[in-house]
Amino acid sequence: MGDRDLNKVIVSSPGRINIIGEHTDYNLGYVLPTSIDKRIRFTLKKNNTDTQCEIRSRGYEKALVVDLKHISPSNTQWENYILGVLYEIYKRNKELKGFQCTIESDLPVGSGVSSSAALECGLAFGLNELFDLGLSKLDIVTLSRDAEHNYVGTKCGIMDQFASVMGKKDHLILLDCKSMDYTYVPFFIAPCKLVLLNSNVTHSLADSEYNTRRNECEEGVSILQKKYPFIASLREVNLDMIESCKMAMSLKVLNRCTYVVQENERVLDAVKALEKGDLKTLGSLMYQTHEGLRNLYEVSCPELDFLVDFSKNVDGVLGSRLMGGGFGGCTLNLVHEDMADAFILSVSEAYEKEFHIKLTSFEGLPDMGTTLL
Repeated sequence: MGDRDLNKVIVSSPGRINIIGEHTDYNLGYVLPTSIDKRIRFTLKKNNTDTQCEIRSRGYEKALVVDLKHISPSNTQWENYILGVLYEIYKRNKELKGFQCTIESDLPVGSGVSSSAALECGLAFGLNELFDLGLSKLDIVTLSRDAEHNYVGTKCGIMDQFASVMGKKDHLILLDCKSMDYTYVPFFIAPCKLVLLNSNVTHSLADSEYNTRRNECEEGVSILQKKYPFIASLREVNLDMIESCKMAMSLKVLNRCTYVVQENERVLDAVKALEKGDLKTLGSLMYQTHEGLRNLYEVSCPELDFLVDFSKNVDGVLGSRLMGGGFGGCTLNLVHEDMADAFILSVSEAYEKEFHIKLTSFEGLPDMGTTLL
């Protein structure tokens, strides 16, 4: 490390997949994500100014130029991920100074593998290294989440940022989003592998409906609290408690709460299945999650439902579900490695015939979290 250039750092920050535990993080429940081998690379250099910053992203002609003393939200969505992080760091730590940054990515945007968290966490991690800001990994996770809340306007939970920073090769993270306690779960699924099928659709509902779901869950909690004042989130709720309060809930709120409570159980069941090497049960739990997301949480769409339904009739596919916020992006598929290529070919043909959209696929391999290169 003695020869390291103190005026320049290179950081690699991964996307993430989530095996199970969808929409549970902002309800302070359990999730089971991992960082993956698709990543964003940041090259950061000091520019010897106090407040002038220039960020360039390959694929975008125009650089984002920022004065740290005058940060405000942009009309260009991707810029708000950057601006939010700069604002949160500068608010906490005045040691941040001017810099130049170049960003290169092999993460598919809008596919549900959280390119946004990789962007936020990678930048925060790199600036922490470059200016020796003294931020812990958990500080980087929470300030990146706050950036998304305050600048992007998505009231996300902690999972995406946590997985991007804290990931470990060949492991999943069982994260308790209430206590922030976590354990690494070894992830060896041979003779199967994880195949992601990118629907290549992003429905405009995604952002607004995400915050709506959060509000609906909060409404459910406030109804439950009248009978159970000790609860603070759906994390402390069971199905009997929901049953006892259902007459006070709209069907929509009842369904949202039911899904979250069932999904928390599925996460813990999935960990037990993995510990036993029981991939059949893991696959079954994935299918159950999709049904819950489709029917109770209502964040699926025809394209994702088609992909999951198709998989049920293919030999070698053990499980499939939509992954991420919903309304587009990827399905996550647990597939026997000998049958994966044939599955991808057949589902791609059927999908293009049905929707006139080309499917893209990639493998999700658990990899290390955000790191200095």
